[in-house]
Amino acid sequence: MDTYAKSKLNKVRLNKRAEYDRKTVHKIIDDGLVAHVGFVDQDWPIVVPMIYARIDETLYLHGAKAARFAKAMGKGIQTCITVTHLDGLVLARSAFHSSVNYRSVVVHGHAKPVTDKDEKIEALTLVTDRIAPGRWDEAREMTDKELRSTGVISVPIEHAAAKVRTGGPIDDEEDYDLPIWGGVVPMRQVFDPPEDDGRLAPGTQLPESIKKLLAGNSG
Repeated sequence: MDTYAKSKLNKVRLNKRAEYDRKTVHKIIDDGLVAHVGFVDQDWPIVVPMIYARIDETLYLHGAKAARFAKAMGKGIQTCITVTHLDGLVLARSAFHSSVNYRSVVVHGHAKPVTDKDEKIEALTLVTDRIAPGRWDEAREMTDKELRSTGVISVPIEHAAAKVRTGGPIDDEEDYDLPIWGGVVPMRQVFDPPEDDGRLAPGTQLPESIKKLLAGNSG
């Protein structure tokens, strides 16, 4: 199927902004960097911002194996993951009609720990390369001790829906005669010039991964 099935869990109330096709959902996920991961631990709701990666219909999260998210989500519990992009401030002539332009995705699935070594390394490679494309190959190889102490959680996408808002404000017709500015202030993510840590080995050059990040500023 090219779309995710609608259910009580993922149905968007404002249908004109809803998107259920996999291509749109995957694009919003892949364009993001930080996801907010929600789960319940000891009867309390927890939401943690995390870097992630996607392989087909599965999202991967990583962190210390001893961390709360790894212990709780490793039990196979229900999980909600959201990714949001802010694309602009929508300033209407009234506060009521002011908004933001955005692209967002909400995913639901049952988490489980990744125990297969090859799958774990593939997930960690993708997560690392999301920070800077190609960074995994530039960095030193992960040790067995580091791999053992790192927890990787997979969350199959069981339910998903996207919401997208574009365009300018939609004011009440009579408000267009008011001398109040209305429109959109676009937003985008850019990277500033890199700052080394002051301890570079002699002859160390700026890596290709950082150059790729900076090249994206012009997009």
